[in-house]
Amino acid sequence: MREQDRGNPLAASSTLNRLELGIPKSAISDRYKRIAADNEAMDRLLVDLFLESYRKPPRKIWLDLDATDDPLHGQQEGRFFHGYYRCYCYLPLYIFSGEHLLCARLRTADKDASSGSVDELQRIVGQIRARWPKTRIIIRADSGFCRDAIMAWCETNDVGYVLGLARNKRLQRALGCQTASKIDQLSACNFDQAKRPDCGV
Repeated sequence: MREQDRGNPLAASSTLNRLELGIPKSAISDRYKRIAADNEAMDRLLVDLFLESYRKPPRKIWLDLDATDDPLHGQQEGRFFHGYYRCYCYLPLYIFSGEHLLCARLRTADKDASSGSVDELQRIVGQIRARWPKTRIIIRADSGFCRDAIMAWCETNDVGYVLGLARNKRLQRALGCQTASKIDQLSACNFDQAKRPDCGV
């Protein structure tokens, strides 16, 4: 970096384009693409910023996993049609804790929603536990992440999990009237436990 650029904003479109296209091994000798991303360092930074946002380690944190569509409108590389979203898209994986983004991984849409989750959890949980060894960690996700590999990893690594189950007839029979009872309780709480901490649903 040039001395006159230190401390100044560099997020111009040309800079971001060079960052996106830069190849780390050749960045030093490339005349136009001298900026190269250190992907591992950027991954660590997201978790570090989250950890630094706390004055002291919390007793418990929730990690929310989600996959969503990123629609495509051209012939981009890795373009696949996704039946659930009914469009050509990418299927990025996100992991949040509250408002803090801990992982954003761009993926093609020909993968399972949970693909790569165990690797990302292993990295993130390891980094968190290195600083907060006593903090209880619980993951939360919809039925797209209810997979044996994720649950087995959580159980082996003392991570709690709350995962949705896809609705099916066998599950509905097993739950019976309990489902209706819980829906009534949630309705009574207006789906807002933040304002009604007395709601034990």
